[in-house]
Amino acid sequence: MGSQHELPLDTPILYLKSEEAFAGLTARERRYAHHLSRASWWGGLIVLCQTSPESPTIFNLLTRLFRSQPIDTLKEVAVGRTGFTDDEFKSLIIYYSGLVYNMGNYLGFGDRKFIPSVSREKLEALIKASKAYLEAPDVIDGYVNQALGAMYNLDENKRFLGMPTSGVTMYFSPNCTQEDADLAKEYMASKNIEAWNNRLLKYEENGQTIYDIRLASIEEGHADGITVDIDEFQGHKFRVSRGDYSFFLKKMTEELQLAKDYTANDGEIQMLDKYIESFTKGSVQAHKEGSTFWVKNKSPAVETYMGFIEVYRDPVNQRAEFESFVAVVNREQSRKFDTLVARAEKEFLPLLPWGKDFEEDVFMRPDFSSLDILTFASSGLPIGINIPNYKDVKEEQGFKNVSLTNVMAARTGIKGGPFLSEDDHTLREKHGALGLEIQVGLHELLGHGCGKFLRRKDDGSLNFDPTKIKNPFTGGEALFYEKGENYNSCFTNLASAYEECRAETVALYLGLVNDILDVFGVAAEDREDLKYVSWLDMMYAGLRGLEMYQPSQGKWGQAHSQARYVILRVALEAGEGLVNITESAGSDGLPDLLLTLDKTKIHTVGHQAMGEFLRKLQIYRSMGDSESGRSMFEKYSEVPSDGPFPFSKWHEIVVRKRRPRMVLAMPNTRVVGEDVELVSYPETVDCVVKSWVDRFSSEECEALESALSTFVRGCTK
Repeated sequence: MGSQHELPLDTPILYLKSEEAFAGLTARERRYAHHLSRASWWGGLIVLCQTSPESPTIFNLLTRLFRSQPIDTLKEVAVGRTGFTDDEFKSLIIYYSGLVYNMGNYLGFGDRKFIPSVSREKLEALIKASKAYLEAPDVIDGYVNQALGAMYNLDENKRFLGMPTSGVTMYFSPNCTQEDADLAKEYMASKNIEAWNNRLLKYEENGQTIYDIRLASIEEGHADGITVDIDEFQGHKFRVSRGDYSFFLKKMTEELQLAKDYTANDGEIQMLDKYIESFTKGSVQAHKEGSTFWVKNKSPAVETYMGFIEVYRDPVNQRAEFESFVAVVNREQSRKFDTLVARAEKEFLPLLPWGKDFEEDVFMRPDFSSLDILTFASSGLPIGINIPNYKDVKEEQGFKNVSLTNVMAARTGIKGGPFLSEDDHTLREKHGALGLEIQVGLHELLGHGCGKFLRRKDDGSLNFDPTKIKNPFTGGEALFYEKGENYNSCFTNLASAYEECRAETVALYLGLVNDILDVFGVAAEDREDLKYVSWLDMMYAGLRGLEMYQPSQGKWGQAHSQARYVILRVALEAGEGLVNITESAGSDGLPDLLLTLDKTKIHTVGHQAMGEFLRKLQIYRSMGDSESGRSMFEKYSEVPSDGPFPFSKWHEIVVRKRRPRMVLAMPNTRVVGEDVELVSYPETVDCVVKSWVDRFSSEECEALESALSTFVRGCTK
């Protein structure tokens, strides 16, 4: 592969199949799904504005380019008039596909910037020879001047997302520092403001520095209980304002209003009403209330959730990226998860190694569904989700787990890879799909769904008995979260990786339980092989995840990769030959690596090591003991340059032998008479481009271009 900042020519461009699931819906359900999908695509454009300053303009420029004329005629211009090779034109298609799949020019998985593989000069020549330029030269010239320099900029502080000045972020204005972020966190905690739907802007006004907490909403101006005109805190002035992303939220809510006419029950109407209220007013509380109606809506034919959901890309893990999905429930597949949920509280949760004191008093039995994704609008697709992320809603109302079946099928269809023996690859191909299904189920349901937070409730009482529950590591008083504190605010930049590590370790630990394997129909003769493959896959992911480490900044760029690397380090520390990594020469004569796992040590050495580690992970998390948790987690996150496992040295090998991540095209929907039809796309290299060219009408494209341009011009104040 070439530069790690380019998307290679062999990037898998796949089409996410949902035709069979969609055909199983009634006409009313298809119409409901259509309006929710339209709402999702409008909302997903917000992510462009959350990724980098140049992402909206690059999107405008290249979308115009591909919309202006058929791809084959654009290729004729590129090759025949501006000197493109066939591979260079293909690379441009892959770049745009990556841009719209990640909703920006930084990878959703890894936070690494990617640039076109074709030169800036050739791209500019193609743009100026295109029909798009002929139709609107002034507009295109403006986009070129704004976008092209930033598009290709690989200065050290532009290569990864991160806190200014070492990285790029849109969650803070460029003049913000870590100290500003910490100050804002303290202010929001003092006012009980949750950061999910805001960003922090710092600017001068009348000679004074203002910290503006800007909320996402359609409405602007004052709103009781939501905005604050000016406030003093520790000698600094704060404002809470609103109106961010208003155009996109307005287009969303228009579609949600239409979707209300096709809901299946009153709960769905109430859910959509609360979403609309939240997006209109900027109210996190309204979104929590909508999430409660969502949790209570069990196994709907069409499933959806939308809002500011995941905090992975905020450098301090508080502000959330917009995310929205629409999916069809796969009922046959979901029956396995129903059984797992039914048996979890009495049979499986008690097997976890921290005891009942640090487990929820009552297990909020979730709705666990297997879904075929129709629309997913964010910076990429996961294979499983546990939501909502509001801890108070989870504790009081419950949560849902979803396994994304068609995404998982696309992922497991990609075979092979470096660093493993042929025998191990053969076993992975035989058992990998089922092993992944079990891993995702345990990760989402019992991983994210288990474990208590010791905390002071809003009424001042504690949710545990301090005379009975002590710190098991010191014997002293148990720590707990005070009002205004939460897991993210305490564990800050480690919160996401730490929590993903806990969920992954739960899945690894419980994946050895035969009764759980029976739930998923694992034959007795396959049990040990499947356990082996599940553990091997985790260790393998830990090694390959080293790609996401940023040596120049000494930090990790992806929470899941850091989590799996930490698990690998724990397994290596356990010793006794459980896991080993050896360096050798590859067939190309360059350094290579081989990872091996001793199958006979998994139930003994492996089980004990993961149990001890998992107990610490959970208890530190329960008590909000971020000091102890951080110390342990950062130790395992280190990338040493010497010793038996010099990962710093091996980083170059892992990067050189990395494999491209898949990019998925998703279908569109359109109303035909009284029904809705699914618009599918052949699985070709340009299928993502074609799906986006079809996604919005010409009039809609003009409107969204204007809105994205306006945001770029006014993205500070």
